[in-house]
Amino acid sequence: MAFGRTSLGSSAAGGGRATGAGGQRPLSDINVTPLVDVMLVLLVIFIITAPLMASSIKLDLPQTDAGQPNDTPKFVSVSVDAAGKVFLNDQAVNDEELAARLQKAAADSKDTEVQLRADQTVPYGKVVALMGIANKAGLSRIGFVTEADAAPQKPR
Repeated sequence: MAFGRTSLGSSAAGGGRATGAGGQRPLSDINVTPLVDVMLVLLVIFIITAPLMASSIKLDLPQTDAGQPNDTPKFVSVSVDAAGKVFLNDQAVNDEELAARLQKAAADSKDTEVQLRADQTVPYGKVVALMGIANKAGLSRIGFVTEADAAPQKPR
């Protein structure tokens, strides 16, 4: 074995012992390649089996109505056209009818949202008056509906 190192450290002259100045030192490097191979195989196994472990327990859970979320959020649409005419859910109403119908909606659910659509030429005072009617009716959640620009403008 004249070429390469051996784990026993035998010299070229023979003797089989790692003693003396001419002898080679024992091999002390750890080969990590098999360790990495085993770890990668385990990683692949865990990746494949982890989703199966999560759903492996089959339970027959009890049914209840208490935990059911609301399917659709409740809202009413209040619109004001350019002439100042008020519409509730696309039906023309005056201020008294609007107040009565909003009170009925508030009685059904306090979480009802008012979606307010107003033409941009409508005076601010009219919009504030409609917000006051909704607030007096008991509806405090008011959303302002707008339209997005067709072509966004560059900031100056």
